[in-house]
Amino acid sequence: MRTFTQKLLGAAIGLASIASLAAAQVNAVEFDLLPNPKFLSCLAAPGGPTPTAHVTVTRGKFNDRLTIEGNNLKPGLAFDMFTVENTNLLASGAPDTNFVTFGMAHYQSDLRANELGHFKTTIKGVLLDDAFDVDPLAGVKPTNTFHLGFWFDNPNDANVNGCTFDVTKPTPFNGEHKAGPIAMISVPSDANLGPLCTNPNLTTDPATCTP
Repeated sequence: MRTFTQKLLGAAIGLASIASLAAAQVNAVEFDLLPNPKFLSCLAAPGGPTPTAHVTVTRGKFNDRLTIEGNNLKPGLAFDMFTVENTNLLASGAPDTNFVTFGMAHYQSDLRANELGHFKTTIKGVLLDDAFDVDPLAGVKPTNTFHLGFWFDNPNDANVNGCTFDVTKPTPFNGEHKAGPIAMISVPSDANLGPLCTNPNLTTDPATCTP
C-alpha cells in the first residue's frame, strides 16, 4: 500500500507530466505555399519574381487565427482558398507524379491580388491539429484537412501566358463550382500530414495527428 507521501509524489509527477505536455504544445506555426509549376507563368506578374504566399496560424482557446499574405502575383487575379486533405506537390515543390486527388476540402476564403500583386487576408476557424470534415450519411468518416491551398477563381486566368487549362472542364473549387486549377498549395511535412498538423503521431501507419 502506498503511503500518503508516495501518493502526493505520484500526483505531483502526474501534474508535472501534464504541465510538460501543455508546455510542449505548439501554439503558432508559419509556412509557405508553393506555386503549381504548370501554371506559374499565368500566376506571376509579367517579368516579376516568383509569387510567394506566407501563412501564419496562431492557436486560440476556441478557434485559431490564420493570416495569409501573397506577393508578386499578377494584379487583379482572384482565388479561392481551401483546407484540403492532400497536396499535389512534393516537399521540393515539384509535381507529385503519384498524386490522385486533393481529397476532402473545406472552403475557407476568397482572395484577390491588388494592383501591386499583393493580398493579405485573415480568417478564424478550427485549424491546428483538429481540422476535419465528416458526412455520416454518405459514409465519409472524419477526415483531416491539414493542407492549405488556393485555386484560380476564373478558369480563363489559367489559360494565358503559356499556361494551358481546359476551361471546358473546370474544377469545383469556388462558390459556383467552376474554378480553375490549383495555383499555390502547401507541401508535405515529414509525416506527410500537412503543416496544419503540429503534433504528428508517427507510431501509426499512416501517420495521424494528435489533437
